[in-house]
This record gives sequence, structure tokens and C-alpha cells, in this order.
Amino acid sequence: MTVHPLTLQSRRVAVPDSFEAIQDYCYQHGWTDGLPVVPPTEALVGKMLLGFGEGAGLSLGVIQPRNARVTLEKVAINAVMAGCLPEHFPVVVAAVKAVLRKEFNVAGVSATTGGAAAAVIVNGPLARRLGINGDAGCFGPGYRANAAIGRALRLVIRNLGGVIPGEMDKATLAMAERYTFCFAENEERSPWPPRHVELGYPSDASTVTVAGIRGVYPVMESTVPTGTGVLRTLVGSMTAVGVSNYYQIGTGAQMVLVLCPEHAADIFKSGLAKADVREFIYQNARMPLRCLKDIAHYGNRNWPPWIDEGNPDTLVPIVRAADDIVVVVAGGDGRHSAWLSGWGVTRVVTEDITVPR
Repeated sequence: MTVHPLTLQSRRVAVPDSFEAIQDYCYQHGWTDGLPVVPPTEALVGKMLLGFGEGAGLSLGVIQPRNARVTLEKVAINAVMAGCLPEHFPVVVAAVKAVLRKEFNVAGVSATTGGAAAAVIVNGPLARRLGINGDAGCFGPGYRANAAIGRALRLVIRNLGGVIPGEMDKATLAMAERYTFCFAENEERSPWPPRHVELGYPSDASTVTVAGIRGVYPVMESTVPTGTGVLRTLVGSMTAVGVSNYYQIGTGAQMVLVLCPEHAADIFKSGLAKADVREFIYQNARMPLRCLKDIAHYGNRNWPPWIDEGNPDTLVPIVRAADDIVVVVAGGDGRHSAWLSGWGVTRVVTEDITVPR
């Protein structure tokens, strides 16, 4: 495909026409996550932009910590490098818009020593159309859309935000989800309305939800026969020393609960809606202050005024309110669910996906 030279505004670089030379050049300039990238040629970037219906120079906002202007063209370059197809691009753009919102606090999420990652959850018919996996193995490899979309967002944060490990990225350990973390809600196997409908979007709309997470905690429950029993097991995994959520509820730390279809079915049969699940977790995932004091993240605690620090029996919840728990259904067969702990100074953000007609 031929692209008119005035269509794109980024500077051009001349690199020897070999796979090795291109990879070495990108790596040496700090533009990769360590894995090979697709060369962002003028033709491929133009093709990525062509069907979106907006000009290459359209600004989506400013990304921190570099304070750089984010244009559609810059996003397209990183989407090409990540291996996205043009049809993935609207999802990538929506995810970028989400992390650029002030409440997400992309600089804090990305630069923290906690090594937080951006978890991308896609809802609506577009997820099915693009083959974004929400069924078996949805957290892992094997699906192009999941891998490429999540990676594209991460490359945007790295390359435009300037979040380079050892420089602005101060992660002590980081996490594998920083390469890519994107999955769909398994709407077909959920007994409840999907997240986007919960939020008031039409059922035929498609959305992206981005959460800044500090970890993925898988929980197996294959024994108890009731939904409330499943929830008690999940809560048991949340009430542990060292979980940072308990110290950061004052700044709005949230969490994501990912229920596998079998656990969701059990909970539904027990007469519980998603709102009931949130309330159950909120009321029961609590730690007494005596187990939190003078340990873990206590020196940097941020608690609302209603936490009585003078009473060692005060129960501190894992989040500030029940609505700070996002509940989605994902995964395939097998009784494995997970909860994703939230980084302390970020909010979960949802954006509508604009698909050009």
C-alpha cells in the first residue's frame, strides 16, 4: 500500500534492510520490551491509521511522566510494533484514552517500585468479533488479539511516557503482566449482565476497562458446594499480611475479582448478583488493625478518618467501598478464579470503543 508522505508526521530513520539490524536499532534506542517488534514502516503505520477515520495528528492528550503529546500516529506506530492488526486499533486507542485520564494516574502506576501493570478488560460484541479471548487460558499466551492489544498499550506507556526500567520505571521486581495483559469478559458463560451493561452502556456497545494492578492471586476452590462457600475461600486468600490494599484505601485502592464460569454459576445459584458479590467481599475481606500495625506498608498507610487507629480490633476493609470491587466472569472449565490487587493511587477506568463505520 502506498501512503502519501504528508499523511504521517513522525521523523523517518534509515536502517539497513535486515531483520537483525531493525531489531538491534529499536532495542538500542530503548523502544522495545526486549522481544522482537514488527518494523513500523510508513506503509504499515498508514494502514493502521487508514480505517480509523481520524487524522494522524489528532491528539489524545498528554502522557506522564515524560509530559509528551500522544497522537494517533504515535499510537499507531506502537500498535504496529506490538503486532496489532488494523482492526485492533480502535481497542488500543480506547485503552490509551483510559490510561490518559487523570484518575488512572499512569505515571504513578507505571513508575512505582510496586511494579504495577495495566490490565485491559474488553466487553461487548467487538471482543468476540476480534477474537479477544475470555475463555480458557485468557490470562496467558496463544491469542493474537489479547497479546498484541495489551502489548501495544504497554509500548505506548513505555515509549511515549518514557517509563524505561532503571530510569523512570523504578519497579523493584516488576511482573510478567507488564509485557501484555488483555482479556475479555466471558459474557456467554456469565449468569449476570456484563460489565459494560452494568455501567449503563447498551448491550451492543463495546468497552475497554483498564485497571492498575499489583498482582494476580489465583484461587482454586473445587470442594465446597455453595456459592457463599466459594466466596469465603476467596476472602480467605485476601486476608493475609502484606497485602498493600489494606494500607491504601484512603487513596482509593481498588481490586478486580475474576470469577471462572463454574464459580460464577455456583454463586448465582445461591441467589447472589454481582452487587451481592461486591458487598460480600467488602464486608468479609477485612483485617484487624493489630495485624496491620507496625508491619508491611504501615509507615505509608493512608486511611480514611473512620478507621479507629486507637482500637487494635478495628477491622480495615480491603477497599474503601463495595463499589471499589470490579467483578467480571472469565476463563474456561475448571474451578480456578483470581483476584487482582489494585495499586494504591489509581482508579479503574472504562472507555467506550469508537469503531469507524
